[in-house]
Amino acid sequence: QVQLVESGGGLVQPGGSLILSCAASGLLVSSYAMKWYRQSPGKERELVASIFLGYAIYKDSVKGRFTISTDNAKNTVYLHMISLKPEDTAVYYCETDRDSQAYWGQGTQVTVSS
Repeated sequence: QVQLVESGGGLVQPGGSLILSCAASGLLVSSYAMKWYRQSPGKERELVASIFLGYAIYKDSVKGRFTISTDNAKNTVYLHMISLKPEDTAVYYCETDRDSQAYWGQGTQVTVSS
């Protein structure tokens, strides 16, 4: 059974940084596309970043500020976020797909506010 558990969210001031973690079990993060989504109140869930076989893509508004990476030894995916803005405030979710089924973590809240 695939399980994804996010952690690392919190309250940070504008310009600050956070590192989100997504610990995976039931599959190898090195073998599947791993993704970070976010959802703000009243908005649709949006793809922020994804990584597969070392190749990463990013939503335009986070390019240069967010970095997605994997630690295969820990079977964990990270989202390193710097220069955070109030508009980055959202619940962040880790997601992957296997055998045409999507698996989601429970989400972790990121709040950027002074």
